[in-house]
Amino acid sequence: MLRCWLFAALVACLFPLAQDATALDRTNITFKIFQFPPDKIPRIDGETDDWAMVTGDYVIGMDQLLDDEGGHTKPDPKGLDVRVRVGWVKGLNRLYFLYEAYDNYWDFSRPDLHNDFFEVVVDGDASGGPLIDQGHRDVWTPEGVGPVMSVPDRRLDPDELHWATHGVQAQNYHIFTPAKDKDWCMAWGSATWIKELPWANAVCKYDFNPGESGHLVLEFWITPFDYAGPEGPQRAVESVLYENKIIGLSWAVADYINPTNNARSFWNLSRHHTMYGNASELCAFKLMPLEPQFLPKIGAQWSWKVVDMDRRLVAFKDESIGKITSWKWDFGDGEFSTEQNPIHQYRRVGNFVVILDIEGPDGKARRSKVWDVQLK
Repeated sequence: MLRCWLFAALVACLFPLAQDATALDRTNITFKIFQFPPDKIPRIDGETDDWAMVTGDYVIGMDQLLDDEGGHTKPDPKGLDVRVRVGWVKGLNRLYFLYEAYDNYWDFSRPDLHNDFFEVVVDGDASGGPLIDQGHRDVWTPEGVGPVMSVPDRRLDPDELHWATHGVQAQNYHIFTPAKDKDWCMAWGSATWIKELPWANAVCKYDFNPGESGHLVLEFWITPFDYAGPEGPQRAVESVLYENKIIGLSWAVADYINPTNNARSFWNLSRHHTMYGNASELCAFKLMPLEPQFLPKIGAQWSWKVVDMDRRLVAFKDESIGKITSWKWDFGDGEFSTEQNPIHQYRRVGNFVVILDIEGPDGKARRSKVWDVQLK
């Protein structure tokens, strides 16, 4: 019972509000996330053909990674070479990843954490702050918040703190490269369900044995969450993804060097090794619009919202694509408008067929929605 009360109360009081991209790490750069057209969503099969359309300016390679355990040395592609591409699809709250890597020594024979890995941390609303329990060790419970938190100045029990905070507002995916005889990743936190379908999926392809060199392809998608609690997905809140949104994202690559000891190199997109547990140290990534080659020269689209149901007042918003010189709205009740974004009052109840016709130098287009506009 204690955990159930703590989840809701602590999320509100411990996690800061969403921040501007400049509050994230590496403020001189905003990385890009490619938008896939809805008819070209990548299939998670470990093949790279679906990603051929993603141009080189979206690729993040070893030249962008920092050796935060070895003094920021220059990477040697003969020992380790990594390329990462990130994508999204408008209307789906998913981040797609293609991870391609060459390593001259792959270490993955053990069933525990000793494994080469690709560690991804995502903060879907860029709210920042610690995402692991260690970052909250000095937090004091507020006075008067719920029946189990009414005792002032009582330090939280470490076990309860883990359940209430670890991975809740930002998530860490510790991905094994490759994952031999174990889950594809460790979802580091108490909400371990986030690594399973229908919230994630992954395929890894490789043709080498432990200790050998070779190329690896890892293709996966994850769902970022503004709230992901250990109680399960029933109270989870997905991060809503939309064009031009800035999210917090970073990754690290751990490469074990030889079989005789635990020596490894650790490459990080963030300048901070501790980004794995602090979302304020992630990098800024922008969800990009569709590239021009995937857009029609002209296309009609619109949305609507009831402003006042009692008065049957509806606001229509033009979302068309291209150079447009004229708009004509047919509201389905015998009335029309040539405004771009009209507000219309219906005189009767019903379900209406609303049509938008647009015209421009590249032609004409129409979009109708059959009975979408429903008024009572």
